[in-house]
Amino acid sequence: MHNARGRVLTTRKENFVQTSEDLGKLLLRIAMGVLILFHGVSKLLHGLDAVSGAVAAAGLPALVAYGVYLGEVVAPILLLLGLWTRLAAVVVAINMLGAFALVHYTQIATLGVGGGWALELQGIYLLTALAIALLGAGRFSVGGTRGRWN
Repeated sequence: MHNARGRVLTTRKENFVQTSEDLGKLLLRIAMGVLILFHGVSKLLHGLDAVSGAVAAAGLPALVAYGVYLGEVVAPILLLLGLWTRLAAVVVAINMLGAFALVHYTQIATLGVGGGWALELQGIYLLTALAIALLGAGRFSVGGTRGRWN
């Protein structure tokens, strides 16, 4: 149905569904952004020694260790703002894959003390980042719903 100006009219149900979807996207962005940012702030305060050691042990250039700041400081801030959200989520996902490869590779096929996967937290971070990359920011964001990376 259209109004006199030719604009599509939406029902209350359609508005509710859209608002629910956008709130869900906001909650995912807040959860991911805040939780990953804690890791980044810790590294800002205490340094990258553990990351640098893992990078060196893998034979990678020392400069690679600084990429963790992109994945754990810059990208989470962008997620919280809802700016370049899809790109930021991909950066977090790459960061998590790096953590799996460099730090947690010995735990990939193991169970934790409670019987769950030893890397369930890291797995949740990775999958949430991928979900955000697919879903985008939603309208409750600085970038809005428009734009290739939101």
